[in-house]
Formats: sequence, C-alpha cells, structure tokens
Amino acid sequence: MSSTATGALEAEWARCRWVWNECCARSKRAHAENEKCGPARLDKMLTQARACMGWLREGSSVVQQQVIRDFAKSRAKALKDIKAAVPMRQRAGMPKYKKKHQDDLSLNYTQRGFRLKDGRLHLAGGIAVTVVWSRALPKPPSSVRVYRDSTGAWYASFVVASMTETLPGTGRVIGIDWGVKETATTTSDDHDLAHPQHGKNAAQRLAHYQRMMSRRKPKRGHAGSKGYREAKRQTAKLHKKVARQRQDTARKWAKKVVRDHDALAVEDFRPKFLAKSTMAKKAADAAIGATKTALVEMGRKHGRCVHLVHPAHTTMDCADCGARTKHALPLWERTYTCTTCGVSRPRDKNSARVMLVRAGLCPG
Repeated sequence: MSSTATGALEAEWARCRWVWNECCARSKRAHAENEKCGPARLDKMLTQARACMGWLREGSSVVQQQVIRDFAKSRAKALKDIKAAVPMRQRAGMPKYKKKHQDDLSLNYTQRGFRLKDGRLHLAGGIAVTVVWSRALPKPPSSVRVYRDSTGAWYASFVVASMTETLPGTGRVIGIDWGVKETATTTSDDHDLAHPQHGKNAAQRLAHYQRMMSRRKPKRGHAGSKGYREAKRQTAKLHKKVARQRQDTARKWAKKVVRDHDALAVEDFRPKFLAKSTMAKKAADAAIGATKTALVEMGRKHGRCVHLVHPAHTTMDCADCGARTKHALPLWERTYTCTTCGVSRPRDKNSARVMLVRAGLCPG
C-alpha cells in the first residue's frame, strides 16, 4: 500500500477513534444522569461535533456513522446481559476507550462508502487503494472492512451474499470422531486427519522471539525500543503463520471429505474442557474447533447434509449391537472390545461408526 493511502487511512482511524471514545464518555454520562444513550442521540452528537470541528469534517461521515452503529450494538449487548443476570465470566463488557497504540486499525464502509473500479478500491474521502485479490468476488459486495493486523499488513474484507455450489452425489456417508493423537478419525481410512503439529514445529522460533521481547521489555509508562517492536512484530508474524497453516490444513481436508461423501455425521465436540487438562497444549495445536468449523462451513457451502452428534457415551457404546460398557474406558486403552457381541476394533474407529448410527445413517 502506498504511503499516501496509509497516511489517509491512519488519519481516518484517528477520527473514528475519537468518535468511539466520545461515545464511551457520553454513555458514562448518560448512566450517571439516568438518561438514554441510543444511536439517535449519538448521531445527533456526531452531527454537532462535525459542525464545530473542521478536522472531523475532513473525514467521511459514512465510516464515522458506522462507528456509532458498532458502539450501539456493543452497548446494547452488554446491557442485555446485565438485565438477564448473565454470569460475569460469560457477560459481554461495556465498550471501552480505544487507545492510540494498543488497538488495531479497523474501518467499516457500507455500500455508499466505497466502489470498485479497474481493480482498485475507492473509499469515501478520496482514498484509493490497490488490492491484491485472493479470489474474484462472486457477487457485488454490500460492505467492506479495511483493517491492519498485528504484523502491520493491510487487508480488505468484503461482505458478499453466500452461494451454494452443489457437488454431484456420491452415495457415500462418513462418521467423524475428534481426538488429540489424531485430529480426526473417520470410518474411511483414506480420510483420517493426522495431527499436523504446526505449533510444535514453530515452537523453537517462537521461544526465540519471545526471549527477545522479554529482554527488551520497556518499563511501565515508557515506549518500547525499535528492537522490542521488531521482536513483537516477528512474534505476531509467526503466530499468524501457524494460524494460517492450521486453517489451510483444515479447509483442504474438509473439502476432500465433503467432495467424497453426501452426508456427514460429525461429533459435536467442544474442546474447551481440554484447556484444563494435561493435553491442553497438544489439543490447542490440533485446532479441533477450527477444523470442525471449517468442515461444517464447507458442507453448508456445497449442499451436503451435516449431522452434529452429541458426544455423550460415544466411546462407551458398541457401533454394532448398541451395548454400553458399565465404566468409561481410560484414555490409555485404545482398543474397544464389546462384552456383548465380542466385536473388537480401534477405539476411535468405533466412535466414528457410533456417529453414523446415531445420525440414522447406515455404516458402510
């Protein structure tokens, strides 16, 4: 991105940050005075501010109004949780002030605030950006978010109506069980997903950059040195690379599974509890939640039937006769043997077949 466009976007963000912080101050004042603070009042505040401040008028009203919409939505969610007495650990907090050097730049433009012409993105306020397209847009976008991530790279995220790309039928079904030793075990040996270990492979380099940050960490209230900022950028860059590797692996595997099967029985697994176990680090590296999300989204995109199966007792039931063991199997026991019908198979393979049975699909 050119230095001119970068400077213009940073100036636009400074105005939007000011609007957001004014909304926070207005919300606190309204709470103290027992007044309402809805989008209409905040719009009126913005109109008065733009009339008084030439610096604010230099920016686009579209993106500033969108800041108010986002603030009002965030505040309404927080008030709703308070009224519903949601527990504090689950409650959405009230909007907070945005600090200049601690918040990533993000600008939202509605349809009347941008246009695409000759492969370039023209934003309200005379800002023109050359875009490196990852893929062609299937339909005209309804909005765009321009943001800068922690590595300093700029992105434009377009909102486009979803489209279903139906794939030809195959007549096959598959059951999927999530795990840690293998990220996904299926009823088809060709579609098992081994643990990719992207985080483990990058751990040594990540520790190197984190030690650099620790040595250069500034004192409280002081700005970080050039070396500290560079180490921080390299750390963020490596985290981003690992996240992209996990997403790429998940999407490629999901596309293969969806392309080869008409119906999927997927364990509705919630890996949050693993964060408190001894397998937390390996489970996080497996990215089970991201892989499951990619599979469900890919199935929806291509018109496949995805059944989410409750995970209770899936390791205790027999996929052939339906009998249930009296006690849960310990993790070290990797072979399931039914005491009723005598069938014996790998534990995760049996669980994958149980998914098919519970989803009402005939195991192949």
